[in-house]
Amino acid sequence: MSEAKVTYASSGVDISRQDDALRRIKPLVKATKTPGVRSDLGLFGGLFDARFPEARPILVSSMDGVGTKTKVAGRAGIWDTVGQDLVNHCINDILVQGARPLFFLDYVAAQRLEPGTVEQIVKGMAEACKAGSCALIGGEMAEMPGVYAEGEVDVAGTIVGVVDEDHLLPRLDAMAAGDVLIGLPSSGLHTNGYSLARKVCFELEKLGVDDPLPGTGRTVAQALLAVHRSYLAPVLPLVQADKLVAMAHITGGGLTDNLPRVLPKHLDAVIDTASWEIPALFRFLMEKGGLALDDARQALNLGVGMVLVAKADQAPAVLDALHEAEEPAWVLGELAAGTGVVKYR
Repeated sequence: MSEAKVTYASSGVDISRQDDALRRIKPLVKATKTPGVRSDLGLFGGLFDARFPEARPILVSSMDGVGTKTKVAGRAGIWDTVGQDLVNHCINDILVQGARPLFFLDYVAAQRLEPGTVEQIVKGMAEACKAGSCALIGGEMAEMPGVYAEGEVDVAGTIVGVVDEDHLLPRLDAMAAGDVLIGLPSSGLHTNGYSLARKVCFELEKLGVDDPLPGTGRTVAQALLAVHRSYLAPVLPLVQADKLVAMAHITGGGLTDNLPRVLPKHLDAVIDTASWEIPALFRFLMEKGGLALDDARQALNLGVGMVLVAKADQAPAVLDALHEAEEPAWVLGELAAGTGVVKYR
């Protein structure tokens, strides 16, 4: 009979690392506390006051991850940006339905939890939460040897927001041919297309993270890890002023697949391809990866991170408000009679 003793640590899970990570992130989480929070980190569940100033509040929730952007973060040793990416992505996903964020919960899992890495990820989350007046109310850290490969880190999160029913988007019945599409620029790949980007940059072009990425004026790490921006500040006031009839967050699927999600079946989104220049990062990936334009439009945002839909008589005021907020928005196209698809001209 074997006398060997098995401990949790010898099985590959060291609770002391989790305790160290928790100690590091507690002040970061506490700094995101908003008036609605009724709990501290450490309880089994986060508490949030369900009394809202909205007349007819509707809760809006979303869950997402940052995909294989974590592979680039690991290669570069830069982890705070993916925390910001995650929160901002989720904020944008509920913003398109008119919601303001209330609270966020995160999930960080790895083959081996490195407290310093967890701290940097949560630091980024906390920064984005504070910017969006959103509380980081709880989360989970999991160390799972045998599930994740050595060195791998996975990051995901859930957000809950609220919208007054009168401001809920999209307003399908209000949309009509002639409505104006307004584009807002992305800051880069955001959180989609990283399997393609890694293959092109690291495998085909043999670039390192500190090498210049041709045409961008940035290193590979700077270009690929550019933070997925939040559109909350310039756009939420437009929602609350009833200036919009719909919005689409341009993530995986690009303009081709994301705009139809908010279109009625009798209208097409007609995109004016001459209205903006595809940024150098995307042109590099398309050229070096041999990616056809139609495929690129479905896989990447190509420089358009958010699309707003406004009535023609409201579009000038919307553009003026965005420009006053220093948001470089432009007319991207319009709605036309059709079958609920995107067309490029």
